[in-house]
Amino acid sequence: MTKTYRASAARANGCSGRLQSLRLFPAIALAAFLSAPAAAHQAPKGWQYDSSCCSGMDCYQAPMADVKETKYGYQLSTGELIPYSDSRIKRSRDEFFHECKPGGDSNSQHSFCLYVPDHDM
Repeated sequence: MTKTYRASAARANGCSGRLQSLRLFPAIALAAFLSAPAAAHQAPKGWQYDSSCCSGMDCYQAPMADVKETKYGYQLSTGELIPYSDSRIKRSRDEFFHECKPGGDSNSQHSFCLYVPDHDM
């Protein structure tokens, strides 16, 4: 009597079930990462920066001396002038200015947003 043994399809192809799972893991992880919404981070007082201004590391509370009100707009210490009518100007939810620049680099000449406190504070 002769016994015939059959290899499973996965083993016949040279792949075990565990190996197939390991091959799928990077694709699943990438899909989960790409489907997650962009997250902003919080100001020191706990309110959330807008996701259009911040990718999680771009915004910071600016020293009061870094922002001056001029006739034409807000003059930043880097020389950048943001006109009062610019859509990048947002209302600060505390008594401080907050700047949002690429990578949070305070020396950058371009701001994503400028959070401005209310004048009556």
